[in-house]
Amino acid sequence: MADRDGSTLLWFLAGLGVGALVGVLYAPKAGDEMRDTIRSKAQEGADRARQQARRAREQASEWVDRGRDAINQQKEQIRTAYEAGRQAYNETASVAASTGEPPKNI
Repeated sequence: MADRDGSTLLWFLAGLGVGALVGVLYAPKAGDEMRDTIRSKAQEGADRARQQARRAREQASEWVDRGRDAINQQKEQIRTAYEAGRQAYNETASVAASTGEPPKNI
C-alpha cells in the first residue's frame, strides 16, 4: 500500500511538471505583459462603468425634469379649472343678486 501511495505521488508530480512546462510553452504573453494587459482591461472596465453611471445620472435627471414639468402642467390645469369654476359661480351669484333670486345649485 505504501508503494502505491509513493507511485501516485510521483505521477502527480510528473503531471504537475508537464502541466507547468506546457503552460510556459503555450503562454501567450510574459508575466509583465499579462499584468499590463489585465491592468489596462481593468482600467477600460472602470472607465466604461463611469460612463454608464454618468449616462444613468443624466437620464435620471431628465426623467426628474419631465416629471416636474408634468406636475407643473397638471397644477396649472387644476388652477385654471378652479378659476373657471369660481368665475362661473360669481357670475351666477351676481345675476341672481341683480334679479333678487337665490343662486341655483349648479
